Amino acid sequence: MKHLLILGAGFSGRAIGETFRQAGFSVSGTTRSAEKTESLRALGIEPVLYDGGAVSDALAAVMGCATHVVQSIAPGKDGDPLFRAGVPALAALMPKLEWAGYLSTVGVYGDHKGGWVDEETKLNPVSVRSIERVEAENHWLAFGKASGLPVAVLRLAGIYGPGRNALRNMEEGTARRLIKKDQVFNRIRVEDIGRSALFLAEGHRGGVWNITDDEPGPPQDVVAEAARLMGQPVPPDIPFETAELSAMARSFYAENKRVSNAKLKAAGFEFRFPNYRLSLGELHASGRWRG
Repeated sequence: MKHLLILGAGFSGRAIGETFRQAGFSVSGTTRSAEKTESLRALGIEPVLYDGGAVSDALAAVMGCATHVVQSIAPGKDGDPLFRAGVPALAALMPKLEWAGYLSTVGVYGDHKGGWVDEETKLNPVSVRSIERVEAENHWLAFGKASGLPVAVLRLAGIYGPGRNALRNMEEGTARRLIKKDQVFNRIRVEDIGRSALFLAEGHRGGVWNITDDEPGPPQDVVAEAARLMGQPVPPDIPFETAELSAMARSFYAENKRVSNAKLKAAGFEFRFPNYRLSLGELHASGRWRG
């Protein structure tokens, strides 16, 4: 039986696990928190405690039988946890491995002043976390080349889905329409992350792939659509220059680009949620927006 190991079974990792499980895989996933083990088990994901440090005997046992792996743990200043000094070689840890996926970010492209980027665009990471992602991407791609295994780097746009979306923000009163001239973002529904990962795995596809919907657009338009669906007034505009934002939130607005998904679609993948209007409409109609 094919077995998927998810390193970092958070919001995206759980969606990936559910998709693979429905396709007939057995699935394990790591978590730092003992409190989250039962919620993973309830999803059909066998939990393994892992804090990103030394590989425990329990994790090594799961790695030894995994045919597929998805790495979702952020690298941090010490780099990817599986390529740090002192960690056994990945090929030795995972002798049955057939495919690997690394979850990265479209942030590695940096700022393109609203212009289009694709997988061939030269990387220009600005934030520290994006620079760390590029280093981790390179480690995974080099491992794939050295081992002869397909290793896919999935560059994810802004992630949303059940329980994490503009509809819920409207209900909780936290939705804000930040206005910065000509600013656009790409986004991706979490279920389409799961579906794209399975598509790449089943096709034994490696290389770099942008995982984003069809329609980069102004963030305030998403809030307006959520307000319309909820039958609530559109929140007032807030100029970006005067808005109170965390350093991380402000850093997102320092990058402005339109990310192409043409490569993934040319390979035959069909998005279930190709734009935010269709996606928010489905979340609202199904009631799953609350999570």
